[in-house]
Amino acid sequence: MNKPKFKKIPAFKSALEETRFWQENDSSDYIDWTQAKSVSFPNLKPSTKTIEKKSASSTWRAVFCNPIKENLTMTELAHKEKHGFQTEVTQLLHLMIHSLYSNPEVAFRELISNGSDACDKLRYLALSDSTLLQEDPELSIKIDLDKDAKLLTVRDNGIGMSRDEIIEHLGTIAKSGTKEFVTKLTGDQAKDTQLIGQFGVGFYSSFMIADKVTVISRKAGLPSDQAVRWESTGDGEYTVENTNKLSRGTEVILHIKPDMEAFLDFYKIQAIARKYSDHISLPILMKVPADQAQNKEETSGKEYQAINKGTALWTRARTDIKEEEYREFYQSLTFDFAEPLDYLHSKVEGNQQFTMLLYLPSRAPFDLWDRERKAGLKLYVKRVFIMDNAELLPSYLRFVKGVIDSADLPLNVSREILQGNKLVDAIRAACVKKILQRLSQMAETEPLKYQTFYKAFGNVLKEGPAEDIENRGKIAELLRFASTHSGEETQTVSLKEYVSRMKADQKHIYYITAESFIAAKNSPHLELFRKKGIEVLLLSDRVDEWLMAYLPEYEKKSFQSITKGELDIEETEVDKEAQQAKEKDFETVLTQIKTVLGDKVESVRLTHRLTDSPACVVVDKDAMSMHLQRMIQMTGQAMPGAKPIFEINPEHALVQRLKTESDDEVFGDLTQLLFEQALLADGGHLEDPASFVKRMNRFLIKAR
Repeated sequence: MNKPKFKKIPAFKSALEETRFWQENDSSDYIDWTQAKSVSFPNLKPSTKTIEKKSASSTWRAVFCNPIKENLTMTELAHKEKHGFQTEVTQLLHLMIHSLYSNPEVAFRELISNGSDACDKLRYLALSDSTLLQEDPELSIKIDLDKDAKLLTVRDNGIGMSRDEIIEHLGTIAKSGTKEFVTKLTGDQAKDTQLIGQFGVGFYSSFMIADKVTVISRKAGLPSDQAVRWESTGDGEYTVENTNKLSRGTEVILHIKPDMEAFLDFYKIQAIARKYSDHISLPILMKVPADQAQNKEETSGKEYQAINKGTALWTRARTDIKEEEYREFYQSLTFDFAEPLDYLHSKVEGNQQFTMLLYLPSRAPFDLWDRERKAGLKLYVKRVFIMDNAELLPSYLRFVKGVIDSADLPLNVSREILQGNKLVDAIRAACVKKILQRLSQMAETEPLKYQTFYKAFGNVLKEGPAEDIENRGKIAELLRFASTHSGEETQTVSLKEYVSRMKADQKHIYYITAESFIAAKNSPHLELFRKKGIEVLLLSDRVDEWLMAYLPEYEKKSFQSITKGELDIEETEVDKEAQQAKEKDFETVLTQIKTVLGDKVESVRLTHRLTDSPACVVVDKDAMSMHLQRMIQMTGQAMPGAKPIFEINPEHALVQRLKTESDDEVFGDLTQLLFEQALLADGGHLEDPASFVKRMNRFLIKAR
């Protein structure tokens, strides 16, 4: 058989030229595939069974490893094949140990959780085979420290592992024995289980604090000489050998790294255990080293003592919990020595199951308005602490304290990050609903108690309408305001009460915003409303401008600021005719005032909202209020040239004098004074206070 001739591959000037060449030509005409052990061509990517990309290069190399079939055609080489991913075990372990977890304390949490799972598995299996528990019926987790040998040992008397199981579960990354065990449970067993493990990677976090890990385990029911010893330094390899172990269960021995010797301190381990595993149902036992015993109550190095509470208050029925226990738990949870104002304890069942124990504090913390403050609930999964400040509540409920315990929450592999999905949204919605319902009930049946709450957290609650559109109506029911009805600064008036007192022909809920209650209460804009007996809400909290921007209406009654736009208060025909006559009479005066003030104002017009004051400033209906403009300027942000509308009261003596004043200088001074007075009455600041004082002095001298 004649050897086929292959065309010579041309020299390419660029990668683009080479790519185009191979797109237009058949590579089988140029490359001897049957003879070459390996062929390099930079910009041609053949579809073969074994292709590897050279590091730091774009060269693709086809390597032929099948000696049985060497005469491959281009058609055969290009056919579609399915392959499994390959794993570099050493690199994978390195990533898991150094990248998956952010806090070394998690390693100890994972070992405690593994021990708890092992004991729970044994408890379930013992329901059908009671002999498994006869050897040692008291299930527990014990921790031993050896500072001299730099060893931290965590041992349990749970189910243990056989040789095959230890190879299968510890020798296979991401193989969760707990998850496999749970899938075999049915009915109430699966529902009531407290098993924790999900991913099969938590054990390997031990290498964060240990340079070598030894595991000695004996499965329940097997003789002592069938125990197994597993050991690894976390470099991708491990050893397994048979050994003897008198008791069932597993002990994990950590050979602590030199820079992690803090994990050999009794109080450090005790604090970590209480932080993450204080509420698991098993006792966690430790001996107090003789050199660290601080009082006589601690038995130094002789007997094991429990370092966790072993009970989770929220898992008990409400009828079994005393009020004192609720208070004590709140204080231990928040370090707030004041009693909580109220609490919510509820267990939700259905598509998702979780328990909530939420507290309403009786006073605001000092850092409630700190932007860097982390607020949230403590998250537990089957009694094991997962994270603090879990964002399961919106920001406007950040004052709520408590715990959420769920077996179904979607966590990332390290169990340090809460992943968003429909279940998380459902839990958040359920918590918000319960809190708002309780606040509504408190406002209706316990008004004094609710007033205590609102005084502490009312301003935070006012953030709700902007953040939570779905519950905007419910939040509006909970809001309280000061108003002209009582004239008191205490915010006690609900929107429901306001609406019940509205005039028959009143279309809007009127309000005014100001820098202080006194400024709002004494604002000249209120004069007409007092005359007509119309109630106005007096808003002086900094959040109120933000609130009203997101609260367009309540019970189909729109909100209207009395400092913006024209007032649409009903007028008689006589009033309208009189107003039109005055506008015609003051037409020249209005033009002169606009000439004096120039670009300081948008326009000048007569007002019917004033009865005692000579003038006021307002803005257009859709414009930003003067109060909000000043708030934004105080933050250092530049404001566009928003100009006020200057309104004058034609009935006032000073305005009447303007009409008759013939001296242009006096007219100018009086106009400027009236405008600056209106700005000051509105809570504004003068750009040139010195000129204001001079004008005032000149006017006073001439008035003598």
